[in-house]
Amino acid sequence: MPRTARLARNIFPLLLLAAVLVPFASASGPYVIGSANTVSADPNVTRPSTTPCVVQLFSDASFYDFNVENFTYTPPSACPGPWAAVVLEADINLNAGIQYDRTANFWLGPVNIYFGTTAEPSPSEGPSWHIENDLTDYSSIFYTAQSGQADIGNTLCCGLTSTIYASASLEFYPVPAGESAPVSANVVLPLSAGPSGGTVALGSGSSTLSGTFPMPTNVQAAYLDVYAQSQNADEFWYTCVPNDVSGELESCGNTGFRETEITIDGQPAGVAPVFPWIYTGGIDPYLWFPIPGVQTLNFTPYRVNLTPFAGLLSNGQEHTVSLSVYNADNYFSATASLLLYTDPGGAQTSGAITVNTLTGPSPVVTENLNVQPTSITGTVDVTSKRSFVISGYVNTSHGKVTTKVSQTANFFNDQTFDITGTKYVQDIYQNTTLTSNTTVSQTGVPSVVYYQDYTWPLTVNISDVFLANGNINQTTTAKQTYDLNTSTTQSGKVTYASSLTNTGQHTDTLELNSSFEIIGNTGESSGQQYNYYDSTGAAYDCAISAVANLLTAFSPGCAQ
Repeated sequence: MPRTARLARNIFPLLLLAAVLVPFASASGPYVIGSANTVSADPNVTRPSTTPCVVQLFSDASFYDFNVENFTYTPPSACPGPWAAVVLEADINLNAGIQYDRTANFWLGPVNIYFGTTAEPSPSEGPSWHIENDLTDYSSIFYTAQSGQADIGNTLCCGLTSTIYASASLEFYPVPAGESAPVSANVVLPLSAGPSGGTVALGSGSSTLSGTFPMPTNVQAAYLDVYAQSQNADEFWYTCVPNDVSGELESCGNTGFRETEITIDGQPAGVAPVFPWIYTGGIDPYLWFPIPGVQTLNFTPYRVNLTPFAGLLSNGQEHTVSLSVYNADNYFSATASLLLYTDPGGAQTSGAITVNTLTGPSPVVTENLNVQPTSITGTVDVTSKRSFVISGYVNTSHGKVTTKVSQTANFFNDQTFDITGTKYVQDIYQNTTLTSNTTVSQTGVPSVVYYQDYTWPLTVNISDVFLANGNINQTTTAKQTYDLNTSTTQSGKVTYASSLTNTGQHTDTLELNSSFEIIGNTGESSGQQYNYYDSTGAAYDCAISAVANLLTAFSPGCAQ
């Protein structure tokens, strides 16, 4: 059957034009029982106790012709910094009508400060939602007046009718009396399209996003925040299969494995797994009314620890940091920010890489298909498993510091197919795990071990059934989780621990006529649970649920 019947991206306007919709209601708040307004269980950013200075970046900007909103940023004179926290707030909404989901980026100069996608409207519901980002680590970019840009690529062409509106501001929180400002990056270097920012499209595995920079001569720690957003033919990369069977399975190619590779001066430097974000027009638009997928509206970057390279970066020469996406197949939209922490007690550090066992991935593909003239059944699997160590030292004003990053990156994508003349079934189960132990050692100081365990399981089951009257029912269930556990250990004692789990589950049956036009849906239900706690006593627990595309419940712990 045609691929467009299975992935609703290409036919969603027909859903809206058909106007066979559930009775959407207007929302008057973030959690309103019976509302179809976009809502998530995500928490707000925790604030300090002080009163912030607020700098408005732009207000009620409209996006309708792939236009950008230019703004001018001026540091808050009443809150000169350093700051206890810097928080971005944004509010985005659409008028009721016909529109796709859209990618949204905000930039201060060339540095990205927000990356996400938008919710889709309906003819009777214009969704609105709120976004917050903790930008405290990026504090150094806010000391200088500069221009900025908001880019939400939207159009009113070709029967699309919904304009996107957005406002954004920055909150600067003074440091409470008697406390010290948190440590933040002294220098933030962007990997973006140019002086005003912008993502770069990585169309193949050989495409790179690179930045060549003169570095401070006293770097003692370095990190890279990475965004790699799947687009176009790569949007549904988790449904892809090997090229040799992509035609008969009517699926995208290059297998169901993608991964971001980081290099410094051409040397392998780190790995950033790709989270399987699903946008609100993906697979079946009804799946995401009113609860979007995990992180759909506000992506979380993956932070790569490049501190073993600190000594190398401080040698007074320019260095090139690059990223690429393994198996990219047109395309991934990418940006990154290099965060450098300098030695406050000295103008020069030095050092070297002593161990680097990181090499490129070598995924293994297993095909077990039974291909008959009128049917295809069987499985297609791809796995990637590797462990590596990168260790280096940096000579600082407070002594020689050695950082050893030991990581295990595992991935699998298992797909089962059952295809006949009357049905197309594709069941997908994949999981990404990345376990990291980072040991920081210094003479005369107890070693500190930082542990991180990322687990990102995704299950997608798609079943298309051809009915006797020529119509098609596409039933989809999707479950995705972003799970992160961390701990810090010194002298054998755990000094800090945290756990974050963000899970969403969605199901719906999309009804199409024989021309693959969407005529309605049945059986929609969805939910999201966001749980966080750490050893300081901080905790957040929120659960929301929806039935028939309307919010039906939210737990007492949800942020209002």
